[in-house]
Amino acid sequence: MTDHPTNGRPRGPRPLTRGEERVESIHTPSRSELLERVTELEQQLETLRAQDEEHTRSWQRAAADFANYRRRTEGERGVMAQLSNAVLISKLLSVLDDFDRALASVPEDAHEGWVDGIRLVERKLRTVLEGEGVTPIEAVGQPFDPNLHEAVVHEETSDYP
Repeated sequence: MTDHPTNGRPRGPRPLTRGEERVESIHTPSRSELLERVTELEQQLETLRAQDEEHTRSWQRAAADFANYRRRTEGERGVMAQLSNAVLISKLLSVLDDFDRALASVPEDAHEGWVDGIRLVERKLRTVLEGEGVTPIEAVGQPFDPNLHEAVVHEETSDYP
């Protein structure tokens, strides 16, 4: 028999395992330390909330700016399309005037098929322009209206005040 009542283990406190050593070395904070830490965390939370509000406001401003930009560019695009159409129509009107002059000067002995073809092209061009809202303005014998008529020559007479 052995004299050891602990069945082979030495008497006294047993040695600590590694995990137990770490647990013993952890510092347990006091109440004042905990309150101080809570105060620090509350301040950090307040700072982060303020930053969040500022970022939200910045995002909202950027979203509104972008919506305004989109509306403005859509409007500008519409204006550009109208201006482009106006330029093209103006150029086509000069071609239509050339057709009118050419058809007015067709000699009597001209080949009818060819002249009819030119008239068809002229009518098609008029139809296209009318489809775009361009209509002839009857100006002969009408008083000059600068909103409707384009002055070609300025001539002073006693007929009009």
